[in-house]
Amino acid sequence: MEISDQLLCLFSAEVTVKDDAYVVEVPRSEVEAGSVDPGDVYRVALISQATAEPDDESESASEPASSEPQPPVEQGEIRYVEIEDIGKQGDGIARVERGYVIIVPGAEIGERVKVEVTEVKSNFAVGEVIEE
Repeated sequence: MEISDQLLCLFSAEVTVKDDAYVVEVPRSEVEAGSVDPGDVYRVALISQATAEPDDESESASEPASSEPQPPVEQGEIRYVEIEDIGKQGDGIARVERGYVIIVPGAEIGERVKVEVTEVKSNFAVGEVIEE
């Protein structure tokens, strides 16, 4: 699946019914992080979890899904992140979905940077700043 460079945020949400409308709620963290502004209009794409393609070409659709949650990022993915903390080795720390950590060498607290994910592990990823 190709992801647009214009992607501001990515999250999972349930479609609910409210009065005569169907609603997809945007997490507060996306607004607070500055990705989304209340009152602005955005294009929304919905991807069904039931028909999602396997993440890895070697993974077969007939294989059972892992019970372990998968990292919310993929190697090569481009993300806008906000640096929330500095790690013990001086690297920037950003958190995305489910509190998953992206380590960003050379970034400072409070910076909002565009990164390319260069390495993905089960509990963290490493991202390289490609635009500040």
